[in-house]
Amino acid sequence: MGAEEALEFVDNLVFLKTGEHLDKAQRIILRHLWEDEKRTYQDIASRRGYTEAHLKSVGAELWHLLSKVLGVKVSKSTFQGIVQGFRASQQSQKIFHIANLATNGTSPQDLDSNFVGRDRQIAELHTLVSRGAKVILIQGEGGVGKTTLARKYFKSQKFSFVLELWMATEIQNLTPVESVVEEWLRRYFNEEPGGDFGISLERLRRKLREQASKIGVFIDNLETALDKNGKFLEYRRPYVELLRVLADSDVHSVTLVTSRERLRESSVEVHLYPLEGLDDEAWRQFFSRHHINCDSTILSEMCRAYGGNAKAMQILRGAILTDFSGDIHAYWQENCTYLLIERELKDLVASQFTRLQTNDLEAYCLLCRLGCYRYQDITSVPIEGVLSLLWDVPEQQRRRVIKALQDLSLIEAKKGQYWLHPVIRDEAISRLRLVSEEWELVNRKAAEFWTRRVADIKNITDALTALEAYYHYVEINDFEQAGDVILQGRGKQWSIGLPLGCSFYQLGLLQKNFSVIKRIIDDIKSQERLIRLYNILGYTYRIIGCIREAIECYEKSEEVLDKLDVKQTKISILFNTGLCKLELWEIKAAEDCFNSVCSLAEANSNIDDYMAYAQCCLALVKSRFGSRKDAFSLAEDAFYTMSLSSRVTLWGMGHSLVTLCLTYKNLGNLKKAFKFCQQAIFHAEENNFTQIKAKAISCLAEIFREQREFTIAIFHHSKAIEILDKIGAKSDLAEAYYQLALTNKKMGKIEQSRQSSVQAIALFNEMQAPRQVEKVQTAMKYFEK
Repeated sequence: MGAEEALEFVDNLVFLKTGEHLDKAQRIILRHLWEDEKRTYQDIASRRGYTEAHLKSVGAELWHLLSKVLGVKVSKSTFQGIVQGFRASQQSQKIFHIANLATNGTSPQDLDSNFVGRDRQIAELHTLVSRGAKVILIQGEGGVGKTTLARKYFKSQKFSFVLELWMATEIQNLTPVESVVEEWLRRYFNEEPGGDFGISLERLRRKLREQASKIGVFIDNLETALDKNGKFLEYRRPYVELLRVLADSDVHSVTLVTSRERLRESSVEVHLYPLEGLDDEAWRQFFSRHHINCDSTILSEMCRAYGGNAKAMQILRGAILTDFSGDIHAYWQENCTYLLIERELKDLVASQFTRLQTNDLEAYCLLCRLGCYRYQDITSVPIEGVLSLLWDVPEQQRRRVIKALQDLSLIEAKKGQYWLHPVIRDEAISRLRLVSEEWELVNRKAAEFWTRRVADIKNITDALTALEAYYHYVEINDFEQAGDVILQGRGKQWSIGLPLGCSFYQLGLLQKNFSVIKRIIDDIKSQERLIRLYNILGYTYRIIGCIREAIECYEKSEEVLDKLDVKQTKISILFNTGLCKLELWEIKAAEDCFNSVCSLAEANSNIDDYMAYAQCCLALVKSRFGSRKDAFSLAEDAFYTMSLSSRVTLWGMGHSLVTLCLTYKNLGNLKKAFKFCQQAIFHAEENNFTQIKAKAISCLAEIFREQREFTIAIFHHSKAIEILDKIGAKSDLAEAYYQLALTNKKMGKIEQSRQSSVQAIALFNEMQAPRQVEKVQTAMKYFEK
């Protein structure tokens, strides 16, 4: 077993046990030690740019984790042998299991007792793909088995991984495609999305072309996003562009789309695959597996009545087993008239709801309540989420209620996760909405569950899980509480934790911030909430280089703030406005903002973090335009304040380290500048702060330029520009091009310098930053002299 194979095997084991994948440092340790178990942490650290102490700490946690996952004590020297032994034992068990299945005349695919009669369809999908089809639309009525078929196809063809998009069943809840692509790039490819949707799409196209292994893309329930003519709704037209990328003949992916309606977009090449119901034999096979005596005449009648609908088949099985003890004749005798008149799945579902309401009111209420969950970004609900909707049922009875729904095939379940079939959710949510008090209470209970679910935001899944509460509050028009979801602090940052909105921009999910904040901000009445939301929105705009929009957000915050007396909020607005002014190169205005921050912070020790941030920025300004002595003094004070403050965030620390690096570089203390630069890069890598890392690398290039190590400088300039271009950080990218121009000038490469200057000017013009343009033009004139 090679290093990569071993790494994926271990990663899968860890994910199955913990629900989380190995992080970057853990993967580095495993890969290097698998290749050579005698390598030391110091050797790995020197090769990969880490410190030995850090890798030792990661290693200790890793061996402890693997010991829990594998059930035996694992160490640096023993892990390779233990993993190989575990893999061998797993394979032998698998062979034994398959042999037993073969003895009983059963194929491995039959392990799923709900999946029957679709071998031909899987083969036909495979044929379409082998002929070059990139996007296939599986069209059929609700419940016919479109989703199950797509999942089984991906599983049978051994795709490396599958990108999933679960469309909402209600139009108002459709996710913007910009957020979908942003999340796919971050979650599956570790790629930064661009500030522009077109750039993000091109990055996705490139990633799908580069992949050597097969990638699946699954888009479920597309019909919600279509109008009566089969075209995308006007405000969801960008989905067309996503499908065009997925239909590219050069991508190494296969996309399966399920829909009740046909897609009629002429600009997208989509292969239509109509899916019909199951035949009599498949129904007979299904009922036999569940130990229901099959009367061929009755089964044929039932199958024809529902057009072979797979979900109808499951619901009928549940009703026969639960209410008639498996006696199909008794069930048929009582229900045949109704079944032969009402032949739509939705009618069957509605009848089961009505029957349940009569026979088991607690199960009926739970089924309706489960309709409130979205099943989109987070596609299923853990058992705790189901139990949270049974607040009025005695605790000892709650599991029985859930089991009743499973027995009737009215709720889907797998590995402790639960969800509703879209047709059943439609009925559930329509009934739930009929009682406004119940609708509101259920959504509040669901929101409270999601809020409790996530104590700390460590990754994208955590952030999206925490955000689920927001959607429940929006459903009941409680926009204040929806705002609180975005503002609620989690983790150990400050005394109140880091707000979810801040986690989104740190994780690179900028479009998510834009969509959720803009959706509610005009309905927020609380002045304090409004200010904080505008601050997060402004910061998100600043990250992508929309400085004027960011300033507008801070100005709106200030308008509201005049009515309040919230010093910490005022200081945040002042500081962030100062950063915007600095990026516009409006130096005097920026300096005034930072001085005001320092004045306010001096009177309040609880905002010493902003004192440190402002001192760093003032030191940078002074190092360029003021007194060198003042710059040195401010830089020393800033670092001292940061060292003592417990309120400095990880994000703030990273940016401050970069600012100090630039300050000392400007002051000619290259040794100290280099030290801060290394600290900034290490800090950014540890916390996955891509933008901070890129800024630090650009600063490193400047240091090498001052040392006249031009080859290394150019390498780091290029690296920084590549990263900043990927994430769409317009302001930082423009500055990086400007610094590259200065380096080329110092090397005597005037034409290359001019080209980089032109790129910097173009970006600064997009930002509406005339003083930045003037700065570059002045430097260009100096070059010509």
